[in-house]
Amino acid sequence: MLVDAPSKVIVIGASGHAKVIIDMLEKQGRKEVAFIIDDNPALKGKTLFGYPVAGPRSELHELARQENVKQAIVAIGNNNIRVEIAAWLESADFSLVTVVHPSAQIGRGAVIAAGTVVMAGVVINSDSTVGKNVVINTGATVDHDCRIGDGVHVAPGCHVCGGVVIGDGTLLGAGTTIIPNVRVGQNVIVGAGSTLIQDVPDGAKVAGSPAREIN
Repeated sequence: MLVDAPSKVIVIGASGHAKVIIDMLEKQGRKEVAFIIDDNPALKGKTLFGYPVAGPRSELHELARQENVKQAIVAIGNNNIRVEIAAWLESADFSLVTVVHPSAQIGRGAVIAAGTVVMAGVVINSDSTVGKNVVINTGATVDHDCRIGDGVHVAPGCHVCGGVVIGDGTLLGAGTTIIPNVRVGQNVIVGAGSTLIQDVPDGAKVAGSPAREIN
């Protein structure tokens, strides 16, 4: 029986976050890293986990043509930068892949959109929806019927209870807990270790247990 060869993917970013995503790609075994792109000129010609840092974004099109690859993943933790680069890639006719660690548990009916990464030990339970270019980081849990918008970062160890809605661009700091049915707005920043027991408006910065708005 013939086995299809892994398809090639470009990794955008050469940071520690990229190391985790490369490890996930290798463990999945369905994608092969073609090369890494990073705008830091000091990194060009170096390697990350044995893969070449081929150059900046300005050289991506020619490099991709040479390697015949049109799939990419943005391996950058910052929400704004990740979303901006993902939009640029799509405008240039690259397709974004979804990367899920083999140890993650994905429930029945859960939907995970393109460009999203789901790290080791994550649980996403039934009928939850995770948007585009999201990071669900190590050991986080998302329970049933949640709605997580585009460009969100759920940091390590967060626990999102059932029926929670999280708006686009929001950052949940490490160890955040959100009780059931809370609505968190767009572009919210939640401090590490916070507990959200009530709705949070767009653009707010909150921290504490229970969480309160901060300057």
